[in-house]
Amino acid sequence: MTIAEVLSMIHPADEAAKAAAAVHWDNVAHPLHSLGLLEDAVVTMAGAQGTADVSIAKRAVVAMCADNGVVAEGVTQSGQDVTAVVAENMSRGTSSVCCMAKTADVRVVPVDIGMATVVSGHNILQKNVRRGTGDLAIEPAMTREECEAAILHGVDVVRLLHREGYDLIATGEMGIGNTTTSAALVSVLLGRDPEEVTGRGAGLSTEGLRRKVDAIRRGIACNKPDPKDPIDVIAKVGGLDIAGLVGVFLGGALYHVPIVIDGLISSVAALSALRLCPDVKGYMLASHASNEPAGRLVLEALGLEAPIHAKMALGEGTGAVALIPLLDMALSLYHSMCSFEEYQIDAYVPLS
Repeated sequence: MTIAEVLSMIHPADEAAKAAAAVHWDNVAHPLHSLGLLEDAVVTMAGAQGTADVSIAKRAVVAMCADNGVVAEGVTQSGQDVTAVVAENMSRGTSSVCCMAKTADVRVVPVDIGMATVVSGHNILQKNVRRGTGDLAIEPAMTREECEAAILHGVDVVRLLHREGYDLIATGEMGIGNTTTSAALVSVLLGRDPEEVTGRGAGLSTEGLRRKVDAIRRGIACNKPDPKDPIDVIAKVGGLDIAGLVGVFLGGALYHVPIVIDGLISSVAALSALRLCPDVKGYMLASHASNEPAGRLVLEALGLEAPIHAKMALGEGTGAVALIPLLDMALSLYHSMCSFEEYQIDAYVPLS
């Protein structure tokens, strides 16, 4: 399957299912829209799944793992070896997202989409496109063909999970240097100055932040990515983890599985997917507002509002997983709460 074929098979979310879910909420015995964004999330999931009988009984977080050649520019506090260590920890169930996922009853699915080091964890999906990207400051991160291959791998991961009956997929990632690639993408896609959208990532010094902004400037200048072509932008100044996540968002729309956005990296992937196919928006759920400078800018560009504002910036999919227990509680009320009629009380009506 090609990307063009994937895009041709994506259709808008089911508006009738969304309308039915909204009507059901209005009949639930509670003040209208008093769960706010959580009610909106249930309506979005209804549209994505094509039914007002929303279920998220089986859920997973897909963590795309990849290395970024731009670390050679001194833009990170850690070396590339950390990517492989955390990926192996994900496979063993001991990483940060795994600890949270156990509480939220979420399966963690780490994917080697482009790590520099070969990993052997038996729970890691092997989808490696290349062993780390090039240094975007001096050359394209990858070829267009490699970027497209990573996107299609992301689509395929959703296909596999959908076939196993998963109702909801959260997005995550692991890749030293990926806040640099994400900031580069935001700079190009939103037409913002690199200094405005670049943060300290995992604790950079002021000098390190200066090097990071400089690397992004040089990368954009030498690679000349086309802001009208998201694949070109990702291939030139992005990362394989981001490309894989683009595929996850496209796959969610293709297989009617709602996809939860995590932080900056996955929100940039969501924006790239939206630029490729506007209909994917109906299958996306925001989770939290990243503490990275560009986090809120990207959510605004997506036209989404995050329920969680906790200054999180851990990555791995932790913010997306944190949303899932809130969705469980909203669905408990949605499915189990009596109606106004059953309580024999007057229904609330919208204020004019």
